[in-house]
Amino acid sequence: MTVLENLELGSFMTEAKRRRNETLDWVYNIFPRLRERRNQLAGTLSGGEQQMVAVGRGLMSRPKLLMLDEPSLGLAPILVQEVFKSLERVNQEGVTIFLVEQNVKHTLTIATHAYVLENGRIVMEGKGVDLLNNSHVKKAYLGI
Repeated sequence: MTVLENLELGSFMTEAKRRRNETLDWVYNIFPRLRERRNQLAGTLSGGEQQMVAVGRGLMSRPKLLMLDEPSLGLAPILVQEVFKSLERVNQEGVTIFLVEQNVKHTLTIATHAYVLENGRIVMEGKGVDLLNNSHVKKAYLGI
């Protein structure tokens, strides 16, 4: 399937289908590379571009909450920055993001609220920037 076909799959509910073209433009503005590659087979894209397609497909349903599990996993550092920048933009445009991510520094930099889990238990919570400056988080997760 092409990038465009993948994105369209995310917009089959009635309201999303009605607003498909508008939403597609929104997704393309967030991920300009997808507009360039809209007719390319999605399976031939780089890992970062495939991650953009996956997030874009989720956004096509016009969600109030977008849940993501490790969106930066396996990506080159430059693409990690691009993915986080895009997620920040999506959030600023009104979509709540629930993010599970091991890239602590990037995550806490953009997180409004964060939880630190150890052995499946919440051991800390608070504003992302506050946790980023916490001595335990620095030592245990950032190697500082």
